[in-house]
Amino acid sequence: MTNTEQTPPIEPTEVEQAVRSSVEQGMPSTIADLGALVRIPSVSWSAFDPANVAASAAAVAAHLEATGAFDSVTITQAPIGEGAELGQPAVLASREAKNGRPTVLLYAHHDVQPQGAEEGWETPPFEPTVRGDRLYGRGAADDKAGVMVHVATVRALVEALGPDFDLGLAVFIEGEEEFGSRSFANFLQQNKEALAADAIIVADSDNVDVNTPALTVSLRGNVTFKLTVSTLEHASHSGMFGGAAPDAMLALVKLLATLHDENGRVAVDGLTSRADGAEPPAYTDEQLIEEAALLDGVTPIGTGPILSRLWFQPSITVTGIDAPSVANASNTLLPSVAVRISARIAPGQTAKDAYAALERHLLSHAPFGAHLSIDDVDTGDPFLVDTAGWAATEAKQAMTDAWGRTAVETGIGGSIPFIADLVREFPSAQILVTGVEDPDTRAHSPNESLHLGVFKRAILAEALLLARLDRRSE
Repeated sequence: MTNTEQTPPIEPTEVEQAVRSSVEQGMPSTIADLGALVRIPSVSWSAFDPANVAASAAAVAAHLEATGAFDSVTITQAPIGEGAELGQPAVLASREAKNGRPTVLLYAHHDVQPQGAEEGWETPPFEPTVRGDRLYGRGAADDKAGVMVHVATVRALVEALGPDFDLGLAVFIEGEEEFGSRSFANFLQQNKEALAADAIIVADSDNVDVNTPALTVSLRGNVTFKLTVSTLEHASHSGMFGGAAPDAMLALVKLLATLHDENGRVAVDGLTSRADGAEPPAYTDEQLIEEAALLDGVTPIGTGPILSRLWFQPSITVTGIDAPSVANASNTLLPSVAVRISARIAPGQTAKDAYAALERHLLSHAPFGAHLSIDDVDTGDPFLVDTAGWAATEAKQAMTDAWGRTAVETGIGGSIPFIADLVREFPSAQILVTGVEDPDTRAHSPNESLHLGVFKRAILAEALLLARLDRRSE
């Protein structure tokens, strides 16, 4: 899936030299503005203060408004599903194309993951801190850096071309990507005219390393749900009944063990791998051990090339469990235990079919007649990018010119489920998945960080791309 064919750089035009200069000179203020965004704890989960997400949206809208490039900048919300509840605030900006130029939609999200255990952070999670060539803080990379890539790009365009350039732009900065993009589909439908574009840049992915840019062309889908296993009407004394009465924890452990074979490969009939994927590039066990932080003596799981396991095969992870803590443990048989299961789905299979396969497997493998309940289901389809169009060609050339190294096409094990919504609403638009992350970013984890060199090159690549598209007829 990785394209390693060498692409020669293009000699920059006078306009592109101006773009480069603008990006370079703007970096101090761009980094400062990113730091200010990181200070806003814009966690979109329902248990957190929504005022922080609103403050983050207001800050992003102010940055876009200040560029002077847009006909309209608004903060808006869309309903979740068919109910009256509204999703988190998103920022929408737009300007019409002129003289036959294309329109590009720029997407990122301003909400962030919770900080997690504070003791895992070396510096406060919402206090941006530069150490060496990296900026640390929750959201510093995922995805407030993506937001600022778009903002800094528009600033550079205005400085190099003037505010009256011909390229059409739409900007959609979502406020609940980390909470499942629950109002995303409705937002697209309500704002379809303002968001319509010839190309869509989704700035929410990663790169091969800090020196090699990547265009993500393969994404796994996801299926997540809460599984509750019950065996008793109430808790019972483990000494009196243990060994004869099956408690819920025993049933759960046995059930979860059926999801993988002895090699750690998914063992659920009906969950498929992508068999027609191109051979992925070399990636050693040693690289995985280092980048995934395996402990001494812990070995990788699964079979086949490492990147094939990450890009083209399904995976299943138990991401949470509701059970008594060790500190509160008592000598009782548990009547019920609940877990959160997260499955990643290989490209080529729908999330609906994958969920059906998981449900069948769990119900048919429930031990001791245990009762199962599955709810809070969330799904997102996998995605394969069509790179045959002009947008991908132009994007890879811009990346090559900005980074000084040939851009490559990569898969990714993570999911961006809303891309399927974008494809459904805008079937003719070309999708470009880019990003500012690298193997040391640790998105969603303590000590999340952004490599400032990657940040600068990502801004320059997008700015060069849009400057060139400003000269392109549709």
